[in-house]
Amino acid sequence: MKIILTAINAKYIHSSLAIRSIGAFCEDFKDNIILKEFSINNDETYIISQLYELNADVICFSCYIWNIALIKRLIPIIKKLIKNVKIVLGGPEVSYEYEDTLKKFADIIIIGEGEKTFYELTDYFLNGGNLKNIDGIVFKTENGEIIKTNQRKALNLDEIPFAYKNGLDELKNKIIYYEASRGCPYNCQYCLSSTEKGVRFLSQERVIKDLSFFIEKKVKQVKFVDRTFNANKKFALCIWNFLIENDNGITNFHFEISADILTDDMIYTLKKARKGLFQLEIGIQSTNYNTLSAVKRKTNLDKLFGRIKEIKKYGNIHQHLDLIAGLPDESYQSFKKSFNDVFSLYPENLQLGFLKLLKGSGLRENADKYGIVYRDEPPYELLYTKDISFCEILRLKRMEEMIENYYNCSKCLYTIRFSEKYFESSFDFFEKLSLYWEKTGAHNISHSKMELYKIMYNFLCTAVKDKNKLRNVLRFDILMNDNLKNLPEWLEYTPNEEIKKKQHEFFSNESMLNKFMPELKKYSTKQLIRICSLQKFDFDFTAWIKNGFEELKENSVFILFKYSSAGFNGAAQCFDINEA
Repeated sequence: MKIILTAINAKYIHSSLAIRSIGAFCEDFKDNIILKEFSINNDETYIISQLYELNADVICFSCYIWNIALIKRLIPIIKKLIKNVKIVLGGPEVSYEYEDTLKKFADIIIIGEGEKTFYELTDYFLNGGNLKNIDGIVFKTENGEIIKTNQRKALNLDEIPFAYKNGLDELKNKIIYYEASRGCPYNCQYCLSSTEKGVRFLSQERVIKDLSFFIEKKVKQVKFVDRTFNANKKFALCIWNFLIENDNGITNFHFEISADILTDDMIYTLKKARKGLFQLEIGIQSTNYNTLSAVKRKTNLDKLFGRIKEIKKYGNIHQHLDLIAGLPDESYQSFKKSFNDVFSLYPENLQLGFLKLLKGSGLRENADKYGIVYRDEPPYELLYTKDISFCEILRLKRMEEMIENYYNCSKCLYTIRFSEKYFESSFDFFEKLSLYWEKTGAHNISHSKMELYKIMYNFLCTAVKDKNKLRNVLRFDILMNDNLKNLPEWLEYTPNEEIKKKQHEFFSNESMLNKFMPELKKYSTKQLIRICSLQKFDFDFTAWIKNGFEELKENSVFILFKYSSAGFNGAAQCFDINEA
């Protein structure tokens, strides 16, 4: 008998922790279980052909909001091609409001935690038995009756074997996901974690053993899926200290945390981390206390903002901050304040998300109370609420595109910092930029990197009188992101003989190389000129950055851009060589 565990991921670089964890738990049946992974971007015929060729007896799908529509298109075709195949569905998208899905698509649905339930189901398929004796499922009988069994008791997480014990060969260039705990101490009404009471942790010894494997294998990134990694202070400190002490200089670890519960000793520990070792995702969602109260999110904003600023001051940790538009009691003006509050922290990444009414969530159950109208199909994104209109949501979506195009990728990071003073607020800047995009038709076509810079330049020309300063700032941004030797004509910059001479003198000066780029001394002068960039500017950018972006003063300086040690988001390191 063949049983296929199937994951259809949102992107090629993603991997499925769910099917690997279930597969590891069902090691006793390894000769019968096959793991298959696809992406929602794969051609449907390709997915069907891959599953068809295996001629399985049972096909199981891991279901989420991003893949359920595709899965529902695939199942009827699969049933026509593979006679008598049994379809089993599991995951958050089918664990709630499952009746219609069961009637039309599935034979069995696993509700909630899947490892032990799937183990018992596999035993049933292989050896027979009674489905009614398997906890945590809902199934339909031959006469169409729907039967729901008892709720599955939560597992001791240490009972679940390491999901990657068979190696990482098929996961090259993909994100590795890891789970050290399940559940969340908070009760946020937009999140499904609020439906599970309490938090369960793997033992510290087990986590350290698992993480040692990733460190030894020198994987690029390990992304913890724990909803609030620092919910247990002792646990978090133990893991962070271990990772700092055993840093391989390559692997990055991503954690989702609550910043307002960070203690002084936790901050001190994070301060010790190598730059790039840790990445923190912090859900702020709103700075409107009425909104936070409505969604039952307990947050001390003063502490939260204070901790984020402390971490940023050390410059070693990438911070990813989240906002959600469309929450109860959040109008367009209220969200504008939330955005300005959060953007003032200048995180490395700001995600402007839109409320999704997930099955099983408190907000979905109380949508009428808050006047939330949302799409009937996944991902169940809101259309409007009694506080914010559909037109206003569309405006925010256009702004989101600008944030992704120019801020989160660091493409115009310094141009944005420079330009904000010409607008009422950061929100006003992005709002007006998005309106300019729409007015000029830029939103309807794709653009090259340089076209994106040109659009920004044209937009800012109406607000910034000093065009030379504006062109200098944009050139600085361009060179921070790309080692370009030929810059566009609109920047009005052409290296003259003085600049070329300075470049040759600098890259052939041994003392300068020792000071600024000792790791590149093996390269010749000609090679260094090609792999680095030395440019002359009319304004002192390095001083401006060091002084907190207060005033960009006119001063002729030479700045070195070093791309061999790129920082966050791939940005170059820059140095004022006049300081040497």
